[in-house]
Amino acid sequence: MKTTRPVRRLVLPLLVGLLAAVLPAGTATAAAPSYVALGDSAASGPLILPPDLSEPGCYRSNINYPKLVAEDIGAPITDVTCSGADTRDMTNSQGTDFGDVPPQFDALSADTTLVTLHIGGNDAGLVGLAESCLNLLPDPIGTSCEETNTAGGGDVYGERVAAVGPKVAAVLDGIHQRAPAARVFVVGYTTYLRPDGCYPKVQVWARDANYIQAKIDQLNQVLADAAAAHGATYVDIRTPGIGKDVCASSSVRWTEPFIPGNVAAPLHPNARGMAGMADVVTAAVR
Repeated sequence: MKTTRPVRRLVLPLLVGLLAAVLPAGTATAAAPSYVALGDSAASGPLILPPDLSEPGCYRSNINYPKLVAEDIGAPITDVTCSGADTRDMTNSQGTDFGDVPPQFDALSADTTLVTLHIGGNDAGLVGLAESCLNLLPDPIGTSCEETNTAGGGDVYGERVAAVGPKVAAVLDGIHQRAPAARVFVVGYTTYLRPDGCYPKVQVWARDANYIQAKIDQLNQVLADAAAAHGATYVDIRTPGIGKDVCASSSVRWTEPFIPGNVAAPLHPNARGMAGMADVVTAAVR
């Protein structure tokens, strides 16, 4: 993990204090953006300590990337990211283990000036896909999820991912309607599996590892296209995540495998991943 982040957090307040001391009275300074973070568990950071207990059922971390970005840019944040969220939960209450939480769009207003959106994985069912690809025995002793989902020339998950596009487009239009002054950033999903995977370290056959990552890559393209067509900026997390997938060592990887080696949910970003993603998103926002 980068060691520059804590240093930067010590230096930034000192710089702000120095500027306040030397600027003449009445000098205008730019107002901090009012930041709203929308999204699913890839943004909320389930099980990463310390937890944000404002909505326990969302399994939101106090060091997820939205909160780190807010700290980096000096912005007040309303973080409504929630584990299990999909595009419907932008405008509908979301059921959680601890009761319903309000629609995420309730956090938006005319005063909102910055929005990050991280959504689509649950609409496409990609966690379920990954779980269905688990094989404890080597190929071909078992069932290939790639073979199952592409039987007969179709592509079950390819169709599901493609169907996410119009849903995300509608979400972006809804953001602009509720927060017309906001800059909107659509954050993609990181690299989960390297080419051919790393069986048996992570128990997914090579062809299935390639299928899973291909669907994630397809989703990222769907998100990028929706952002370009609906007044938002796409933030690529896939490229910075190369080499930091579930096959990497526990001291390097951004995402945990089926059996986590760091405190984080399986198949989700860990604290290192959140810090790395925050650096990428902060750079895009700035």
